[in-house]
Amino acid sequence: VAFMAPTEILATQHYLYSRRLLEPLGYRIVLLTGSLEQDRKRDIRRHIAQGNAQLVIGTHALIEDKVEFDRVGLVIVDEQHRFGVMQRFRLMKKEGAAEPDTLVMTATPIPRTLALTLYGDLDTSVLDELPPGRTPISTRRVDESRSSEVWDFVRKQVAAGHQAYVVYPVIEGSKGDQEELSLGAEAGKSERAPLKAAVKMYDELRAGPLKGLRIGLLHGRLDPDEKDVVMSRFKRGDIDVLVTTTVIEVGVDVPNATVMVVEHAERFGLSQLHQLRGRIGRGAAKSFCVLVTYGRVTPEGDQRLDAMVRTQNGFEIAELDLELRGPGEFFGTRQAGMPELRVANIIRDRKVLELAKREAESFVQKSDTTLSDEDRRRVMDHLRSHWQRRYGLVEVG
Repeated sequence: VAFMAPTEILATQHYLYSRRLLEPLGYRIVLLTGSLEQDRKRDIRRHIAQGNAQLVIGTHALIEDKVEFDRVGLVIVDEQHRFGVMQRFRLMKKEGAAEPDTLVMTATPIPRTLALTLYGDLDTSVLDELPPGRTPISTRRVDESRSSEVWDFVRKQVAAGHQAYVVYPVIEGSKGDQEELSLGAEAGKSERAPLKAAVKMYDELRAGPLKGLRIGLLHGRLDPDEKDVVMSRFKRGDIDVLVTTTVIEVGVDVPNATVMVVEHAERFGLSQLHQLRGRIGRGAAKSFCVLVTYGRVTPEGDQRLDAMVRTQNGFEIAELDLELRGPGEFFGTRQAGMPELRVANIIRDRKVLELAKREAESFVQKSDTTLSDEDRRRVMDHLRSHWQRRYGLVEVG
């Protein structure tokens, strides 16, 4: 089994949990990430190639050319929206992965996934209930002019024994930092206020509105050991407020954290906001997500933020994301933009597309008796000649 996660934090979390669960049963689990020393990587790659590990967990390191598998029967991709289509494709087509079964998981179905679910060969299981003991999250949208109220609220939550995240869109404000932000199609088109950055605001918050609280800083440029130290301190409760970027979007589980403040919320994509909000509300205490906006917000931005305030339902959010961004080029690698359909509209004609999917399944399963074998062969030959080159990407999902 090959299990790929987008961050080392999340991959390590899966690795530790899997070891506790499976090693007592005699299974061997290995973890492969980019930060490992070269000697350790070579050792793990050898075990993978020889089939000595029953479960291989890792990050993008799993799709490096040097990694070869032995008889992979199942590929699992966690938080699949964080991977490109070609990255998922490379894992599933690895040497030693002969037509493996595939499981992709995400808390927020991205538009491309939603489109394929409607009329592609992708079965979907939905977990639409909160785990036992958890309470719904209260989400508020506030203007930057009310920032002092936000910081007062954070102080009150910390005084009550809880912890908070404060998320900024960039690390230090340079153009290169924009990679921290996975914008939706319209997310960056508002009249832009200058972006506040995590490193600078970490210093300002410590000296200003959150002075006296224990504040930590976490972002993607820290080396793995530094990240581990900061996250361990936050999980132990040694840090009251974690100033961070979207590096905590996935893989962070701190039940005592009850507040998520997202600065420049108008500059984030809808699915990303939903993922960030998912870092809180993981315990029994009431949790609060505060979306702070700066400058004028576009109508599309208003729709995204209003959806966040209105619902926590991931599929409802994905529906709106589909309308705003488009389902992705159906047989290509783009994640947004309407597909190349000459007549149908995937949003307007959803019921017709669902009917077409059922008819196609009936044809493939030969339960449709209206065609002769010769006609069926001609249709199949036409489909293969027209779509075969690009069909591999559709299989990836």
